[in-house]
Amino acid sequence: MAEIDKERVLSELRRIAAPDGRGNIVSAGLVSEVAIDGGQVMFALNAEPAHMKSMEQLRIAAEKAVAGIPGVTRAIVALTAERAASRTPGPKASSAGQLRNGVPGIKHLVAVASGKGGVGKSTTAINLALAFKTLGLRVAVLDADVYGPSMPKLFGLAGKPEASDAPGKRMKPLARFGVEVASIGFLIDEGTPMIWRGPMVMSALTQLLREVEWSEADVMVMDLPPGTGDAQLTLAQQTPLSAAVIVSTPQDLALIDARKGLNMFRKVNVPVAGIVENMSYFVCAKCGTRHEIFGHGGARAEAERLGVPFLGEIPLDTEVRVRSDRGEPVLEYMPDSLHTAVYRDIARQVWVGLEGGQLGRPAPRIVVED
Repeated sequence: MAEIDKERVLSELRRIAAPDGRGNIVSAGLVSEVAIDGGQVMFALNAEPAHMKSMEQLRIAAEKAVAGIPGVTRAIVALTAERAASRTPGPKASSAGQLRNGVPGIKHLVAVASGKGGVGKSTTAINLALAFKTLGLRVAVLDADVYGPSMPKLFGLAGKPEASDAPGKRMKPLARFGVEVASIGFLIDEGTPMIWRGPMVMSALTQLLREVEWSEADVMVMDLPPGTGDAQLTLAQQTPLSAAVIVSTPQDLALIDARKGLNMFRKVNVPVAGIVENMSYFVCAKCGTRHEIFGHGGARAEAERLGVPFLGEIPLDTEVRVRSDRGEPVLEYMPDSLHTAVYRDIARQVWVGLEGGQLGRPAPRIVVED
């Protein structure tokens, strides 16, 4: 395969005239940073929000021009409103405005988030999704963690998505365990770093949400990036999330960041389904002794303090870790385990909240008076 040169890509794009007689789309500053991964070329075209529809033909022309370069196997071109956002700051000036109407055929979007990385957010997300499936629900998963996509490995999936027969060449999601999955990890090599700024990240997420041929589903679980940065905030503002599940470990350091994540969702009026305490404790397989490695009960206390439900505590387990690395989620391969029971209970609580309108309200306390 011929090596693709970024300058060759830009040279082809310079052949395309910019709107309003401003030269070509490169000299007019409409082309974002070009990312090349093997035979795939990815970039965005900056457009004013009011001109997004008229820019679609320009996007198609750019995609066709780049796809014709020898060695290019796929060109991914998105539209983003980066320029407008820089001039008009505020929650409405987002590159993901087109996400406000949700995903056709998806009833509920549930975000799984954490204030920091390394707390088991992605493992919680996949098992929560599979737990929803055991309740008889139709489930999809969107890996929104563009910088560190984990779903391909956790699902044990590999390969490139195929194009559907529908107009517009939408991607078909990959599927396993009866769950449809979309991830940027299917489009890039595992070791490729994603050196993208906010607008490019949002463009990629927009494509994963709107340009994938999703089947109808009761719940789409979205594995968000850790933290409270631009991608998380924009998704929370511009995507009609039904609920957010916060994942934390018990220690104070993790809870400080979890609190920030929870408050972010509150500020943008996304209901918080509750907090999950992951790595809650460890039981030695040989002696049966329980060890609270990161402390215990911190997430429950934080949930009570903040007035949100505490959804459950998930213990550390070596077998779960080993199976996760092999793409064997606990819900499928350890159906009788304590972990499976906990995840199913969490899924049940979230689903009751989604359907019953009780999200964000802590369970009532029963007080017995003498």
